[in-house]
Amino acid sequence: MYQVKEKDWKQFRKMLPEWQEAYMERLTKEYIELLSSDMQASDKFWALDKRIKDDKKCTGVIARDISRSHMFQHIIDLMYEGAITVDDLKEFSEDLRDTISNRQINHRIALHPENVRKYKQKRSVRL
Repeated sequence: MYQVKEKDWKQFRKMLPEWQEAYMERLTKEYIELLSSDMQASDKFWALDKRIKDDKKCTGVIARDISRSHMFQHIIDLMYEGAITVDDLKEFSEDLRDTISNRQINHRIALHPENVRKYKQKRSVRL
């Protein structure tokens, strides 16, 4: 089991706001695409309303309970949501990166953006 190292904890606290800002920037662009679509205005409105409600539950937008004991799960959540990739973890310890990689292999985690919606729905049930 991975034990949080001080260096990883400091790096996580430094990077989390940057990751969240980049993720929200991407969401904003997706909202613009939605609003620019050929759908009727009412359909755009309700689709955007639903998207924002769903997106507000993501760790990439708001992370709850920022603590060492939840850091690893937050990283996994951010990866599931497509907010970060394995490349974003290059400044973290090899131990953390190996643990993430092993978890991906052992649980056959597919960290592709196409799976984000399913993951968000699953997570919203637990919230």
